[in-house]
Amino acid sequence: MSETEAVRREEPPAEPSGWTSAINEDWAATIVGLLLLVLVITGVIPTGLVP
Repeated sequence: MSETEAVRREEPPAEPSGWTSAINEDWAATIVGLLLLVLVITGVIPTGLVP
């Protein structure tokens, strides 16, 4: 055994950092949908614009 355990051990991939990785596409769509719902309920967006 010429290889040591430290050499054979594979390092896990580094976790991406920043907001781009923290909020994926599904969560972004959920946040936008809830924001639109709140804007319609509060009357900021007129009901004629919402089908």
